[in-house]
Amino acid sequence: MQPAAHVENKRILITGGASGIGAEVALLLASRGAKVIIADLSDDNGLKIVAQAKTQGNDIHFAKVDVTNGDSVRALFTQAMQTLGGLDVVINNAGIDHTPAPMHELSDDDFDRNIAVNLKGVWHCMRAAIACFAPNGGGHVINVASVAGLRSSPMISAYSASKHGVIGLTKSAAVEYARANIRFNAVCPSFVDTPMVQNTLAKLDERGQNAIVKANPMKRLGRPEEIAGAMAWLCSDESSFMTGHTMVLDGGMLA
Repeated sequence: MQPAAHVENKRILITGGASGIGAEVALLLASRGAKVIIADLSDDNGLKIVAQAKTQGNDIHFAKVDVTNGDSVRALFTQAMQTLGGLDVVINNAGIDHTPAPMHELSDDDFDRNIAVNLKGVWHCMRAAIACFAPNGGGHVINVASVAGLRSSPMISAYSASKHGVIGLTKSAAVEYARANIRFNAVCPSFVDTPMVQNTLAKLDERGQNAIVKANPMKRLGRPEEIAGAMAWLCSDESSFMTGHTMVLDGGMLA
């Protein structure tokens, strides 16, 4: 019996695929028969995921990329097309956060870095994906945004601004390229138990930590596998009539 989200032989590129949600979805997709290439700045982490997949009897390829650099992204997509023989799905997961701080105390560097990675990096990858998909009958781009892109997010204004921008790019591209059979959707998790969130928690006092962990009605952090499962469904043809959508996985936070 096939799993609910059938992704066998789907050719999938995942940026930020060496840790957190990206790594979890890469391992899940590979276990279900997808052909996966992960891209990340960290060689060490990338090779660890490749090795972990091998211990599970699966293959994942790794490529290094700096999503803030257009040339690096174009080289990645060329490599991915050659390695996998084409692309069906691109998951733009590479992202960073910043130390929580009042907006007037946030540095130019923190703001610029969040926009460069989280927003312009996604734009670089969307543009490269379109160039690959358009001559080949279409494809699907899944952008990892955040509930911080759908609501106010005090103390993380640069991160929130970047994720609002990702949702704007997603919706605009979905309309612009629908007739070319290129779909664009966004996934919007709340706080998930990843190294990035754990790094943020480590910088906060107990009150701040509790506020994050209990920010939703379920009173817990999301688990990476919960986000990965939803993204696996998006990668399948079962989501074929969905475009321009923001899939919220937030434990009820926005309810």
